[in-house]
Amino acid sequence: MIGAVGSCSGKGVEDAQLKDPQFQTASKPTVIEVQGDEFWPLSGKPYFNAIISKSQLKPMNLMILPAEMRRILPSKTIPAFLVYKGKEWEMVYLGEDFQKRNKRFGSEWKTFAIDNKLKVGDACVFELMECRNDCLKFRVQILRGDIPSKFEDNTNGKPGPQEKYKT
Repeated sequence: MIGAVGSCSGKGVEDAQLKDPQFQTASKPTVIEVQGDEFWPLSGKPYFNAIISKSQLKPMNLMILPAEMRRILPSKTIPAFLVYKGKEWEMVYLGEDFQKRNKRFGSEWKTFAIDNKLKVGDACVFELMECRNDCLKFRVQILRGDIPSKFEDNTNGKPGPQEKYKT
């Protein structure tokens, strides 16, 4: 669901969380503009990035958050908002996994991926703008990148079986 930006307003990310060395934060902000998309410097708040893979698109549509981010997020199910290009997508953040390790966005992630035409090989940067017990808000940057099909199934950095080294 797309709504007006600001549906999750409040205190924001706690200072204690920002000082935690476990989290990635922007060290030197830079602004990049590529092909008309919006890019901006990171604010220094916790963030994570994801190179979009098949499992994050059809048929599973799973966006599992990395361990570093899961440590600061609430262990309960609450609304979450992804903001991109002035639009906001509401989804459910599932922080109550029975094994306490696979915190993720709910099925609404699929709508965000479709609306923004995400493809395998695109990169998303999710910057945590607000983190409260009743709501999360991430500002998202999308970096478009096409991975040649022969590398799509390759996740360990080694060439696939169909590839040969040329000498």
